Amino acid sequence: MDDRMIGACGLDCGSCKIRLVPTDPLAAEAIVKWFRRQGWLSDGEGMAEIIERKMYCTGCLGDRDTHWSADCWILQCCVDGRGHRHCSECDTFPCARLVDRAEQDERYQAALARLREMRAAST
Repeated sequence: MDDRMIGACGLDCGSCKIRLVPTDPLAAEAIVKWFRRQGWLSDGEGMAEIIERKMYCTGCLGDRDTHWSADCWILQCCVDGRGHRHCSECDTFPCARLVDRAEQDERYQAALARLREMRAAST
């Protein structure tokens, strides 16, 4: 899998609809509906506004102006602060904050497991 599709935190971004918005009509349709439900788009707004407002994501190694969560503490620590692509490259991996995050959600548990696999494969 392309490293750009694995987030700094280990999430698999390859099938993320927010990332696929500009290129996948089905993802775009789902995200437009979700953004409207959230109140981020009005009924008359759609893809043009999503692109104009950069309400999509190009991944942790992509353009920060089009990152869904540019203020993510993991992104700031891993990529900005330490110059890594993924947390698995860090000398302190896995840090306590990353482990605590993994305990919150099954997706985060899978992400931490993916990072551990990446770490093992690189040693």
